[in-house]
Amino acid sequence: MLPKKIIITGASGFVGTSLVPKVQQAGYELLLAGRDPVDISRRFKGATTTDYEGLGAATKGFDAVLHLAARNNDQDGDLEAFRAGNVGVMQDVIAACRVGGVTRFINFTTLHAEKAGNTTPYGQSKLEAEQCPEAAEGLHVTHIRLPAVYGTQYKGKLAVLNKVPGVLRKPAFWLLAALKPTVHIDRVYEAVTQQMAQEGAAHVLVTDEQRGNPVYWLFQKVVDLSFAIVIVGLLWWLLLFFWIMIARKSDGPSLFAQQRVGLHGRVFTCWKFRTMQQGTKQAGTHEMGAATLVPMGGFLRKTKIDELPQVWNILKQEVSLVGPRPCLPVQVELVEKRKTANVLSVPVGITGWAQIHEIDMSDPDRLVQWDDEYVKLRSILLDLKIILRTARGSGQGDRTQVGERRLPDWDILWLINLIQRPRAASRWRPISLVSCHRLLQRTLPFRFCSDTWERKNLVC
Repeated sequence: MLPKKIIITGASGFVGTSLVPKVQQAGYELLLAGRDPVDISRRFKGATTTDYEGLGAATKGFDAVLHLAARNNDQDGDLEAFRAGNVGVMQDVIAACRVGGVTRFINFTTLHAEKAGNTTPYGQSKLEAEQCPEAAEGLHVTHIRLPAVYGTQYKGKLAVLNKVPGVLRKPAFWLLAALKPTVHIDRVYEAVTQQMAQEGAAHVLVTDEQRGNPVYWLFQKVVDLSFAIVIVGLLWWLLLFFWIMIARKSDGPSLFAQQRVGLHGRVFTCWKFRTMQQGTKQAGTHEMGAATLVPMGGFLRKTKIDELPQVWNILKQEVSLVGPRPCLPVQVELVEKRKTANVLSVPVGITGWAQIHEIDMSDPDRLVQWDDEYVKLRSILLDLKIILRTARGSGQGDRTQVGERRLPDWDILWLINLIQRPRAASRWRPISLVSCHRLLQRTLPFRFCSDTWERKNLVC
């Protein structure tokens, strides 16, 4: 049942002063609690107020609590001071909820609380405060995690923007928001109303998701174009080498065209080096056995070299370098879960947040959870982190059911010798012009017929 009577703690803070008028306009009956009820009454004319000592008796008949009270990171103090302001107040409010029979508790917390190893007094105290409601029986708790919040004014870490001349303030905000996530107060209110309407997840992450940020959009385009130029302009020889090697070690074309689900659920043709045997069924990699791989398939997947032909998809703006990995149209469960989580609202990518954490498509629920987290947290700094970790070898690509065959030793030695001593390596197996012509006929995804180009039937 939709709550009608709501208690809001910490109403005198920046988020509270921005959120309370919106909740009032929606017709909710409010009780505003804080250390200084007189100050709160002055801010919100006609509102019912109380201090924390009288909160227990005042909660009777109320349905939910929006807990905004906090000692924020723009305030000074040691760990004990932050514990008193964040953990102590939380415990008092929960005790009052038990007295009044309140069953719904929405706690506003920070991104800092979920960072592993966060030892700042603010982050540590907020994380400890999150544990308080968990032991309260009969209390449904939701933690709404927020980055820096802004509205008509900038506060906290964004307060520096108030010193920027008016004409430059918006571009300066775009730059800061592109570097780290932010959220507008309207998005916070939408999240509150959604959580009030249903008993949702225990943890909800709310950000602007870089919507309408031209700085982040430009960054993505520059990174994508730079990657394509480097691959095509500088590493063309590597593409050619593996193209030839795949043709030498297996039947069928070296390039592999497959339908994938991209931005807004649109299906596009994704190009990769072929790592599966000719005739392999269309299914997720985790559903395949190792026997379906070509001799070099495991090596290409682990090094992600099989993804390099997707520079063509990047140039066609079907794929970005960083984003959720595109799935197959036949993976209906994953597609539907991604639609529900709004993951398909961002471009798919060659590498992504889930992939560098070794999460593939064998677990749709877990994958969507990480994809959703990326959509909410994406920024210039996070994308650079994903790129660097991918370059350093994090994430080993999608695995088959029972492992993958490694590249034969002689092929590894041939590759090493080719890079270190090209002349000596080339004498291992010279290729004549006739052999090159035959290789092209076998590996090109198109063949010349009459006056038109006809695509071969690529099944794998």
